Amino acid sequence: MKRTLVIGASEKPERYSFKAIRALRSHGHDVVALAPRAGKVEDVAFETEAKTFEGIDTVTLYVGSQNQQQYMEYVVQLKPRRVIFNPGTENDAFAEKLDEAGIRPEIACTLVLLSTGQY
Repeated sequence: MKRTLVIGASEKPERYSFKAIRALRSHGHDVVALAPRAGKVEDVAFETEAKTFEGIDTVTLYVGSQNQQQYMEYVVQLKPRRVIFNPGTENDAFAEKLDEAGIRPEIACTLVLLSTGQY
């Protein structure tokens, strides 16, 4: 299974990051999460500071482009295989930086990818 970092995690059930964590876990993926505030969804406790997670395959973003600057270098240093820009998080500058680092930017929806078996 693909170890996934969710950036912008929320404990609010109506948030897509909350739904994504639950869906990722129900599909058997190892999930770690980063959020502005401590919290938890199922068995996934949120980190509040950038941490060097090992073996990250996918980073899935749930923060708008205006709040992504602080994560750009961090994500590049994690060296994931891909970064998913969920709807509303598209960022050409970030995608270009990932491309240059050999990381695949993907404009997609984590929930749709999971539900259609394309994750």
